[in-house]
Amino acid sequence: MPLIDMPLEQLKTYQGRNPRPADFDEFWDKGLAEMRAMDSQVEIIPSGFETPFAVCGDLYFTGVGGARVHARLIQPVDAPGPHPAVVIFHGYSGSCGDWIDKLPYAAMGYTVAALDCRGQGGLSEDVGGVVGNTLNGHIIRGLDGPAEKMLFRRIYLDTAQLARIVMDMPDVDETRVGAFGGSQGGGLTLACAALEPRIKRAAPVFPFLCDYRRVWEMDLAKHAYEELRAYFRKFDPLHEREDEIFTKLGYIDAQHLAPRIRAEVYMAVGLMDDICPPSTQFAAYNKITSKKSLEIYPDFGHEELKGHSDRIFQFLRGL
Repeated sequence: MPLIDMPLEQLKTYQGRNPRPADFDEFWDKGLAEMRAMDSQVEIIPSGFETPFAVCGDLYFTGVGGARVHARLIQPVDAPGPHPAVVIFHGYSGSCGDWIDKLPYAAMGYTVAALDCRGQGGLSEDVGGVVGNTLNGHIIRGLDGPAEKMLFRRIYLDTAQLARIVMDMPDVDETRVGAFGGSQGGGLTLACAALEPRIKRAAPVFPFLCDYRRVWEMDLAKHAYEELRAYFRKFDPLHEREDEIFTKLGYIDAQHLAPRIRAEVYMAVGLMDDICPPSTQFAAYNKITSKKSLEIYPDFGHEELKGHSDRIFQFLRGL
């Protein structure tokens, strides 16, 4: 088959290139403690969108750093007793999207919550407050200050906080909650399942936010990863700080969070993906120690994977 990356047999054992900070676990334990100490101040505002089998509303909560974070919330009308739920994460620079594509889960009797990432295409607030570049992208947002202020650290914690809010709803069975999303949403699905271990099933699709150094070494720091190149060109043109920079990015590298996942994982990768290279995705998948399975699309890149949305729906029916 055509290759843009290493052969499949090597992908199946690849363990990643990006450094893992020595205090990685303490960093995230501290972040989770900060998140749990937050007063979420949850507010649900009725939406004008109507359907006979569910109530649609805009959910707001206060996340780490004080930002008001938005998610679309759909709650089934006639679900018998505590019922399952799914949390959904969108692609880079996008938003939680329209109501219509979430309704199949609500029609099945699930509560659905779809996050708007801070500062991207939806309604969530980005409170900023970082030193350095904010022009090109969120991966490098806060890279020149304390790691605790990196934007993706806060977004990762938002995913766990949203899952926690949903799990605390009186009509939701906290033991039957799933998560899914593609690209950035795939990376956030991994992060959510890692930081909220009660997630039962997770379905990441070609996850972004994995193995940054490998992206750089493949000369694919363009498109979604263009900000890596922009950062080096503007702030470290001789790469004198390369090891330091990639190590700091290791705090928000989803491959390093993957061993914390306890959910059953159903993942998909296209072997022709030149946006999120297959090896970066395998770096995360190969570190997952819980029950897992992988769909491989040999001829597909970073695009709709034919039939896979249906497969995710069937997978999440098992919650």
